[in-house]
Amino acid sequence: MKKNGGNSTIRDMTSGSPIKLIIQFMIPMFLGNIFQQFYNIADSIVAGQFLGVRALAAIGSTGSLMFFVTGWLNGLSSGFAILVAQWFGAKKYDRMRHYVAMSIYLMVAFAVAMTIGFEIANRPIMHLMNYSEEIMPDVTSYMGIIYAGLIVTAAYNALAAFLRALGDSKSPLYFLIISAAINVLLDIVFIIYVGMGVEGCAYATVIAQAISAILCLIYIVKKFPILHLKKENFTVSFQELGKLLALGIPMALQFSITAIGVIVVQGAINVYGENYMAGFSAAGKLQNIFSTVFVAFGATIATYVGQNRGAGKMDRVKQGVRCTQLMIFVYSIFAMLILYFLGRHMALLFIDASETQVLDVAETYFHTVFWCYPFLGSIFLYRNALQGLGYGLVPMVGGIFELVARTGIIMLVAGHTSFAGVCLADPAAWISALIPLIPYYIYKMRKWEKQSKVKMTAN
Repeated sequence: MKKNGGNSTIRDMTSGSPIKLIIQFMIPMFLGNIFQQFYNIADSIVAGQFLGVRALAAIGSTGSLMFFVTGWLNGLSSGFAILVAQWFGAKKYDRMRHYVAMSIYLMVAFAVAMTIGFEIANRPIMHLMNYSEEIMPDVTSYMGIIYAGLIVTAAYNALAAFLRALGDSKSPLYFLIISAAINVLLDIVFIIYVGMGVEGCAYATVIAQAISAILCLIYIVKKFPILHLKKENFTVSFQELGKLLALGIPMALQFSITAIGVIVVQGAINVYGENYMAGFSAAGKLQNIFSTVFVAFGATIATYVGQNRGAGKMDRVKQGVRCTQLMIFVYSIFAMLILYFLGRHMALLFIDASETQVLDVAETYFHTVFWCYPFLGSIFLYRNALQGLGYGLVPMVGGIFELVARTGIIMLVAGHTSFAGVCLADPAAWISALIPLIPYYIYKMRKWEKQSKVKMTAN
């Protein structure tokens, strides 16, 4: 633990046991991601239990679109935080603060532009996703409110990313726990007592996210003097804005490209009707909970690699990636067994036991994709390791491979095979995404090893 700027929660990951540092950082990240997911999950649970299958289908089926929209903001903030982590690792704190200020400019600009664009395109997007006229009003109302609140989503993502870049993964978790509890409370109040329907879920989500952003800001102001910005930090530098965009845009595109593929799948599922939409939604929610561990490992390795890259300790980068790969494999086996044998029963969290067809759909999905979880986990590892090293293009290419594979499967099987055929789009996408990632990572690490040997020989 490095004490810097008067705060003991700053964690320097350039020294100490890599596996210990990664686990200590990953656990709060995992819990934080769980609670961040809980916004949409809580909406789905309350809607499914109190408003019925149609409401569950409406809210649950927006998960892919939510992933697209919020994934873009999350990708941007994660990309910007890489440079913050690198300059923190290099102990160049003035440069670090300048990148923080430039990141704020960019996040605000993107959030405002996205809000305007998506509000205008709301209904046309729903038509493209094959929503029926019966469910269209609920879906457009829900997403319209979510779009209006993108500025607070962007604020939380950016502030939390800055904290994590400095090695503090615990504080964002605490704020998310508080806001998640508020989200559940507001869901119940707005739906059960006020009678707002699915709109109540959306308002609850936005309000809760705003609270988490405010708590992050207050914490940084009071406890993180190293992140206190001065007037000169906000001097616009187009060169540094360009560097941030060079990392942020590929990461955002990578998230969004993946999300587009998921939207394509969701569009194919919607054709099968509300029961399939609800079952697929429930299965997706459960899978997202379990895959949150993969996401946490990915975010952890990005910070770990970024700090060590900034410090010039590439041997620690390689060691950290190797340890994380082993942990991902072990966890994948656990997730495979749980979801294969217990997935149907766990889906009862969202679905009444009487909805047997919906439960059958969820079970079919798990039985089709469970074997591919080690590949899914590896995507997050190598994608984030490369991003932490400062290489944003190849991870984006991996996203393109993923999109092509997922879309290709849908075009081949949608409407021609059973629901299980459509489910195969996910394993195909996960395996394809790794095709450019692993070879490029190996190439870069071997290149570094050769350069190190040349330097040692020269000395």
